[in-house]
Amino acid sequence: MAFTGIPFAALDFYEDLEADNSKVWWNAHKDVYDEAVKVPMTALVAELEPTFGAAKLFRPYRDVRFSKDKTPYKAHQGAFVARGPSLGFYVQIDPAGLFVAGGFYGATTEGIALFRAAVDNEVRGAELEGIVAAMAKAGFAIGGDQLKTKPRGYEVDHPRIDLLRHKSLTVSKHFGSPKWLETPKAAVYVRDTWNSMTPLVEWAEQVLR
Repeated sequence: MAFTGIPFAALDFYEDLEADNSKVWWNAHKDVYDEAVKVPMTALVAELEPTFGAAKLFRPYRDVRFSKDKTPYKAHQGAFVARGPSLGFYVQIDPAGLFVAGGFYGATTEGIALFRAAVDNEVRGAELEGIVAAMAKAGFAIGGDQLKTKPRGYEVDHPRIDLLRHKSLTVSKHFGSPKWLETPKAAVYVRDTWNSMTPLVEWAEQVLR
């Protein structure tokens, strides 16, 4: 099925779900989820697959086994194109609208060590510094888990100490709910945004392998 846009009914669905996150409400409105969320999101990632690869559409059910929050359903629908463990491109619909992100959101102890060694390297570190600066200038939010202090083995006056503090590194952009969200142009915006994030994803893919 061709992608025709994300209907605003998807945003309304999640806004209502936040107000009543129960199995009774979900069962009464599951047809809305299927038609307004699952079908268009599946079509969106299918359209982007030739460029970025196959995406995983996340299940709508929360894993509540180890959580104090026992609400059974996620208040968003996400999809992820993996380029490595916890590394790749992400797109999400929630009550606020469209959210697009990329980078690596988790790493092993070994992966963090590899990342920091690359940041410490004059060539690779300067390359990442340039990528992050360009993305920040373009209006992307720079995120990821960070240490409050310097990582062990590095000095606080290191020229790239801010990057060295990262244990994960992501870039993202919230688009909200513009009129084009309900049109095929939404795929163009996601594609262009992922293309802009590709330098970071490829840098991390080379470093964290």
